[in-house]
Amino acid sequence: MNAVDLVQAPAGTVAGRRTGRVRRFLGIPFAEAPVGARRFAAPVPRGRFTQSFDATRHGATSQHVPLFDTTTVPEPSVPGDDVLNLGVVAPVDAVACPVLVWIHGGGFLAGSPASPWYDGRAFARDGIVTVTPGYRLGVDGFAPLEGVPPNLGLRDLLLALDWVRENIAAFGGDPDRVTVAGQSAGGAAVLALLSSPLGVGRFHRAVSVSGGLFEVGTDTARGFAGRLADRLGVPPTRDGFAGRTVESLQQGVRLLRHGRGDDDPLVLGPVVGDDVLPVPAAEGLATHGQDVPLLLGATGDEFDGGAPTIRNTAARAAGTRVTDTLFRAACPRTASARRDAVAGTWLYSFEWPSPVTGGSTHCVDIPFFFDVLDAPGSTEALGTRPPPELATAMHADLAAFVHGRSPAWQPAAGRPGDPAREYGRPGAAPSADTTGVFDPVVPAASGAMGRC
Repeated sequence: MNAVDLVQAPAGTVAGRRTGRVRRFLGIPFAEAPVGARRFAAPVPRGRFTQSFDATRHGATSQHVPLFDTTTVPEPSVPGDDVLNLGVVAPVDAVACPVLVWIHGGGFLAGSPASPWYDGRAFARDGIVTVTPGYRLGVDGFAPLEGVPPNLGLRDLLLALDWVRENIAAFGGDPDRVTVAGQSAGGAAVLALLSSPLGVGRFHRAVSVSGGLFEVGTDTARGFAGRLADRLGVPPTRDGFAGRTVESLQQGVRLLRHGRGDDDPLVLGPVVGDDVLPVPAAEGLATHGQDVPLLLGATGDEFDGGAPTIRNTAARAAGTRVTDTLFRAACPRTASARRDAVAGTWLYSFEWPSPVTGGSTHCVDIPFFFDVLDAPGSTEALGTRPPPELATAMHADLAAFVHGRSPAWQPAAGRPGDPAREYGRPGAAPSADTTGVFDPVVPAASGAMGRC
């Protein structure tokens, strides 16, 4: 049964819903709506609510047009302009609980914080407050345009973290125990924020799930923006794009990507050279965030699923797959960059093969980490019998990390034979410690690349 739940926060009075032992406050604006003169500008903190804010439903999403008709993660689009909002899911009677700030994925072009896969009810059960912020996507969030601050999407996330620091205690969270986490582009955003001088002090632990060192070259991003502008019949400038709605820009991106006008896997995203990312993330990780414990990993197959064959096995060993070059390679590289960090870096690999996708593919690990195997869309991605014991093991490890405990396995240093934890490998326990799962292989005489 739902009951109205009021919170008096520095941001103002927020009215959410209580269901059993879980409280939900959804769609809370943390910044002014990025419209008009604010559309291509740095985010501005939201003024204090003068009346009780209705936080009983998800707020508007930056994704107005999904990039694909069908995605593994259910990614609802919610109309509206007030897209810089966040949700809070907390235990009833929470006091100074650790906080998990979850950043959604979607290639920096799409995605939604309103996904039922990101519901924090299991974390609330375990004494954790979950926060799910939205951020600007695509052209509005990451196009390098003259006169526009770079990396607006990352600036949105930094402001969301400021909101957490100032307001989360009112919802039962501890502002001094904040873990920032995310998957895919969200995991890449975590690594970018961890490497940024502006991220220092805004969070205390970090988790990157299938993330990577996903900076986009300025020439690549400008080239894509130029092709998009040509398709739309506008100049590739701030004024040119501002003359089109967010919907039309996202529809143009969708058509350009589907029309194979662009083969680059990443066309818009964080760019290097401003105050947010003055240097590439791999370099910044060796300087900043050294006191922040980091948990990161990848699925075994990411975007290279399908029936397991000898050929696929050979490709996996040779590291020639998109999975290895974009995702798994980032794990030892990040550990190596942080080898002298005072805080540890722990690696994991998700190996459970979904019977639907034919492998341990991109995104299928999320319902296990969130322990929401009953969430809408799970059956379509995981089949009818995903192993609950795997969800129990993975969620427990993540919850323990957010609570401040070090993982049970040894940290990594980016060297051959690094320790890691494997989840869901067929024939093994739900979680098992191993070594060398991210090791590169010696290149064969044919010139095959190493795994990482």
